Amino acid sequence: MITIIDYGMGNLRSVEKIFQRLNIPNVVSSSIKAIENAEKLLLPGVGHFENGMSKLRSTNILEILNQKVIQDKTPILGICLGMQLMTKNSTEGDVEGLGWVDAQTTKFNFDSGKLKIPHMGWNQVSVMKDSIMARNITLDNDLFYFVHSYFVSCNRDQDVLFQSEYGNTFVSGFEKDNITGVQFHPEKSHRSGIQVIRNFADLKT
Repeated sequence: MITIIDYGMGNLRSVEKIFQRLNIPNVVSSSIKAIENAEKLLLPGVGHFENGMSKLRSTNILEILNQKVIQDKTPILGICLGMQLMTKNSTEGDVEGLGWVDAQTTKFNFDSGKLKIPHMGWNQVSVMKDSIMARNITLDNDLFYFVHSYFVSCNRDQDVLFQSEYGNTFVSGFEKDNITGVQFHPEKSHRSGIQVIRNFADLKT
């Protein structure tokens, strides 16, 4: 069973619908019991980094999340804000994140003014390392849907799973052991996104 973590920040139902469409067992919950019993976890999110961390604290699930992810090595996928919350910190609110990945979250800054913020719409990803999560993803054929003003920078090259271009090169996906994050929205990315969801469901526990 995959537990989609409900902490009051975003795109829960659209994520849930993709899992239901693919007949992948899932539950949407913020209960400690549901997280404790999960074979895999998914941390979605849309919105402000500081608010996201505040919501996670207020639901009293940080302790069980850290146990499942860091100690038990339960596979977890973070989407958009969910990915950013896994980093050490963000300039959005200047607060500490979960710190599961050696990375930070920073706002796009384009001096020329030619590129709009947020980065919104379809974009490609380049696969940077061999991984089940990157299975059947190709630069030529796959486009993913992005909506974000902040991006992740990884301090360890070996953690970078996907890269994309928007003004500069940014990390559109990372993977460290059992922890995966993607900046794009697989639930809105049609065939390409469905492949990412399938890859996550196929990870061994």
